[in-house]
Amino acid sequence: MMKLTAHTAHLLTGLLNALLALVSGVFACVGLARPSLALATGESLDSGVVLFARAYAVRAIPLSAAVLTLVALGSWGTLVPVLIVSGAAQLGDAAIGATRRNPGMLVTAGALGVVHLVSAWWLSTG
Repeated sequence: MMKLTAHTAHLLTGLLNALLALVSGVFACVGLARPSLALATGESLDSGVVLFARAYAVRAIPLSAAVLTLVALGSWGTLVPVLIVSGAAQLGDAAIGATRRNPGMLVTAGALGVVHLVSAWWLSTG
């Protein structure tokens, strides 16, 4: 079995979080272009949905950019608080998905939130 160095472990953790941040940022851009994709089956598009898509985008796009930039720079200590904020935001999105009965949003945002928060914890202990 191959032993990972701390540097390699940090890099892999950073790359995983960068990938998830990229997914979140892409979802935000897609949501801006097609807000109806965030709806559960049978829901109709209205101004509230459009507002939600815009509100999601103004949060998700800068957070995604921050995570991607910090991972590219290898700035692990600075990445920790950004991952905490990103993880908390994703868990908030998961809660919204639960209340809207949107299982895709619940599971996806919940998983991203957990990964960001566990990664922040791991990076802060190493």
